[in-house]
Amino acid sequence: MNKIKLLTIFSIGILILGSLTSCTDDSYFNDGGTSNPLYEGNILEYLKSRPDYFNKLVNIIEYTGMEKTFEEEEITFFAPTDFSINKSIQLLNSQLYIQGKDTVELIEQINLQVWKDFLTLYIVEGKYLLKDIPQMDTTAMNVFSGQGYKSLNGRPMNMGVVYHDSEGVKYAGYRELFYSYIYDFAENDLINSHVATSDIQPLNGAVHVIRFKDHYLGFSPYNFPSRAISSGIKSMDEIVNNQN
Repeated sequence: MNKIKLLTIFSIGILILGSLTSCTDDSYFNDGGTSNPLYEGNILEYLKSRPDYFNKLVNIIEYTGMEKTFEEEEITFFAPTDFSINKSIQLLNSQLYIQGKDTVELIEQINLQVWKDFLTLYIVEGKYLLKDIPQMDTTAMNVFSGQGYKSLNGRPMNMGVVYHDSEGVKYAGYRELFYSYIYDFAENDLINSHVATSDIQPLNGAVHVIRFKDHYLGFSPYNFPSRAISSGIKSMDEIVNNQN
């Protein structure tokens, strides 16, 4: 093999290596996967290892006293990121402002049961990876509808894997996991959430990270604000007095 061929192979190798190592932490939650999905710790430990995405989520888990669920039980968790949580709180605050009420600064101002009800909406008992979940086609739900599951709070939800097309070949493309809120049972009307990264595997289950750019806590934008307001918002003074 001559020197020119060796130099060419070496250059290609450097380019490939550079493309593999140039991915940032942000791309991890947008490109649909990681080379090593296994995590040597429980689900709560995994969430704590990524405070850039789950710091507020961890605070909510601890506030609701649900640590053991994420540490010991075998579950599948469709993890909403802090971006979705913050977006929902901002929408809540805009409604409180219009009503002339104090806005929310701390998660403790919102009724604990509200947080718990919404958090358990994203938890399914048992471990489900992408390979375990049936196909879903949003244009042919009568044929490929995914499968119904119950969340930890008992609400019927839907999981499905969309098989995208590739170069004109139907279902030959990449696979995308959806976790969906069943809005209308009679019409099989779903509010879909896209999974950005699937099959993260801590020791006690699976974590699928929900894409944050189009997701609100509770799926529908106004589910969380309306429930939080109807359950009563505590003032900052109440929080401070309870802490003293």
